[in-house]
Amino acid sequence: MPRLISLVLALCGLLALPATVQAESPASRALGFGHFLNNDLLGDGKDRWQTGSYAMSWLRGPGWNGTLPGRPFEILEYRLSGAVIAPSRLQSLHGDRRYVGKASYAIHTPFAPTATTEADLGFGLVWTGPANGISELQGDLHDWLNQPSPRAADSQLPNHLYPVISGEIARPVALGRAEVRPFAEARAGDESLLRVGADLAFGERETGALWLRDEVTGQRYVGISGTGGEGTSFVVGADIAHVVDSAYLPGGWDVQPEPTRTRLRAGLSTRLGRVGVFYGVTWLSREFVGQPEGQFVGSIRLRMKF
Repeated sequence: MPRLISLVLALCGLLALPATVQAESPASRALGFGHFLNNDLLGDGKDRWQTGSYAMSWLRGPGWNGTLPGRPFEILEYRLSGAVIAPSRLQSLHGDRRYVGKASYAIHTPFAPTATTEADLGFGLVWTGPANGISELQGDLHDWLNQPSPRAADSQLPNHLYPVISGEIARPVALGRAEVRPFAEARAGDESLLRVGADLAFGERETGALWLRDEVTGQRYVGISGTGGEGTSFVVGADIAHVVDSAYLPGGWDVQPEPTRTRLRAGLSTRLGRVGVFYGVTWLSREFVGQPEGQFVGSIRLRMKF
């Protein structure tokens, strides 16, 4: 199965290459910026498992007219992110799962292979271990909040680089002023998995924007601004994944990944003038065998248009 996932993703990349070679290379310019914060203190408040992450995305390309280009590599997203995955007890050196501090850098290319479908290909590196500074940053944050430093970080996953390749294909369907967007996703590298799901967006939605998907929750956030959306909009979504393996759950720690993961999410966006705020909540099912329950993670995003 891991070889199958890698083969499917490699074929997607090879299919994209001819169009890239033939494409012209007009001057690239900045098109947008997006960011997204997740923290379980904004959800169930228990500071455990998928405890926190932050992603920043810079979009560049020859221009944006409200629709995806038909070829890959015309628009590029440069994504930088950091995350902490923690045991349920941060003061334990051998908790229910191993502490992970990870930093990642990826390049994504969103495009529309047909008039009715949307796709995204991503290539990147995930860096785990104390050398990336994520655990130190969490320790400094705990000190600032007058909280105990996480002792679990002393036995965290060691320094390692994981090449990652990912792909998503989706088919948006308009339902009046709403939109349902079923999708399928594959990932290989730090984790190997296959995922299917859907998102439903409705309300005073922004049109002509480029939306990006958060890795942890599956929530979508704006990378290139569109028009409209002066008001409140809502989104609900769900997906299920078959997990082949996970570097974050090494067998030597006597922890095995659950073969299936489910995510249920909902969010609200509101905008007044140039200021917009998003808040969402995502339920994550159990990720490893022996995890007693799922968890709720909260997400927030602040946007200011100039």
